[in-house]
Parts: sequence; structure tokens; C-alpha cells
Amino acid sequence: MNIVISKPDKNKIRQKRHRRVRGKISGTAARPRLNIFRSNTGIYAQVIDDVAGVTLASASTLDKEVSKGTKTEQAVVVGKLVAERAVAKGISEVVFDRGGYLYHGRVKALAESARENGLKF
Repeated sequence: MNIVISKPDKNKIRQKRHRRVRGKISGTAARPRLNIFRSNTGIYAQVIDDVAGVTLASASTLDKEVSKGTKTEQAVVVGKLVAERAVAKGISEVVFDRGGYLYHGRVKALAESARENGLKF
């Protein structure tokens, strides 16, 4: 009798964690949600008003300003860009949505950079 224990799918576990958290937080026009998505090659950040279903500001490693450095250094630049773009549109306070990722590494670097550049959360 062979018993096979399958390895858990990390992305499915992350998505499950993200759905659970998203049930508790949502962005409004007064306090939108700063959403993070992290891929193997890049990191993406959006400031979202969930009531209207609109993205108010965004930045990612695909932007021309973000090209050099390690992935963590790129995350710092993305955090700076998304904060500057949000502040330019009059947004100073957001709800942080880490997307089911641990608050560590690139996610932490982006969050701290956004805080340093004017976003409060």
C-alpha cells in the first residue's frame, strides 16, 4: 500500500489567505486599499477604491523609472512611485493589503518606502 503525500501548492495557500483577509478589508474613496502583487520577476502596487471599483494610482517594475537593481531595490522604487502618484491625487491614507504574502522582504520594502513618501497606514 503506497501513500502519497502531495506537496501543498504555495500559490493556492496564498490565494486562500488573501480571500480570507479581503473579506475583512476593503478600500473606500476616503481610505482606498493599497494592493500588492508579487511575481517571480516583478512587483505591482495599486491604490484601489473598492466601492467604485476603480484603480486610483498604480506603479510596477514595468515602469520606465524602475529598471536597475535587485528585486528588493526595485520594490523600494515602486513603493516610492505609488506613494507619490497617490499623494498627487490627494490620497494620504490607505488600507494596506499585502495580498496574502508575508510582511517580509520585497513586500516590507515596498510598504516602508510608501510610508516614507507620504502614505499613512
